Amino acid sequence: MKVIAFNGSPRGEGNTRRALSIVADELGKEGVEAEIVEVGSAALRGCAACGGCARNKDGRCVLPDDGVNARIAVMRDADGILLGSPVHFSGMGATMKAFLDRAFYVASANGGLFRHKVGAAVVAVRRSGGVATFDQLGHYLAYSEMLVPGSNYWNVIHGTAPDEAEGDEEGVQIMRVLGRNMAWLLKLVEAGRPSLPPPEREKKRYTSFIR
Repeated sequence: MKVIAFNGSPRGEGNTRRALSIVADELGKEGVEAEIVEVGSAALRGCAACGGCARNKDGRCVLPDDGVNARIAVMRDADGILLGSPVHFSGMGATMKAFLDRAFYVASANGGLFRHKVGAAVVAVRRSGGVATFDQLGHYLAYSEMLVPGSNYWNVIHGTAPDEAEGDEEGVQIMRVLGRNMAWLLKLVEAGRPSLPPPEREKKRYTSFIR
């Protein structure tokens, strides 16, 4: 089993990556491979809302190649997806949002590519806005019908300078517990798959509130 973790921080070796690494270390102890992929330092544009991915149905974004499609491909092949972001103005980093908007739009328009994968999110923050950002990331997981493990508190760790998050003992514990719970849920899904088929995916219905 494999988990793909996305570092949404432009600081590749900062506290967001450290949070992801703590979770990844716990996954590794449980026999689950984890790979961290950089997103926050990439040059990505946001979704153009063109609907091309829905028309083509090829699991790809139609915008000029900037690495998003390669990342979608590894997400599609993974058993679990882990999202990590710093807090910028009480929300996720702009590049991370651009990436997630495009990746999850493609996934939903192509038969629910991430449906029933195990998904989780973590946040690194200096002071405040961590829970708001955690909530933002969780919207993508819930919308995609992903299976979300919990921890013993919200998945937020505190720190400013690189590796300062190590001083947040509770935050470090939160990440460790999340890693173990994520591994356990991945194993439950794997064990149950042969005998318990997933519920049939319903065709999406859209309701307009403007009459």
